[in-house]
Amino acid sequence: MTSAAERVRVLVADDHPLFREAVARAVRERPEFELVREVADGREALDAIRELAPDVAVLDVKMPILDGLQVLNAITREGLPTRAVLLTAYLDGPIAFEAVAAGAGAVLSKEADRRAIADAVAAVGRGETVLGAEVQSGLAAEIRLRGTPDRPPLSAREQEVLRYVAEGQSAPQIAEALVLSPTTVRSHLQSLYEKLGVSDRAAAVAEAMRRGLLE
Repeated sequence: MTSAAERVRVLVADDHPLFREAVARAVRERPEFELVREVADGREALDAIRELAPDVAVLDVKMPILDGLQVLNAITREGLPTRAVLLTAYLDGPIAFEAVAAGAGAVLSKEADRRAIADAVAAVGRGETVLGAEVQSGLAAEIRLRGTPDRPPLSAREQEVLRYVAEGQSAPQIAEALVLSPTTVRSHLQSLYEKLGVSDRAAAVAEAMRRGLLE
């Protein structure tokens, strides 16, 4: 049996009462955990972390006043001993990247079952790092993107349009080839110009070649 001194002390912060209670219940059901507080916003979470120094704080990324990343940044900046498990309903690469870069112990989807969240809390309490499978692909893509800052992120359709532009095709010709309206093609062209920092087709092709976006 786990003694009180050995238990992982956990704080749960989420502004959705039902979700917060579900996570808190999952924590209370584990004998190796001690739930020290439930709070509803980031300011309350940071104040409680400063006061109680829990081992692990479970933080929703989107919270009022201070969001989960702001709380995590404050923990890191102030050298507080608490490690963070971040839960997000918005699974995109930038959030995962920023969370890991800021020192998150775990990043999971809010769709994860409560047992998986509790297991992540236990792992983070042991000093491990946990990334949900659904987070990993977005994080990997973001790392690749940030590792090649000279290559703007073009959509698949923008890449197709760029190839036709390089072949000298007009907007109506591209529209016919891709079964799109000329207006849609011109919209894609404008987006390409903005991403490449140019103002015309010839410059777009030259800049795309310089950046390795065209063979």
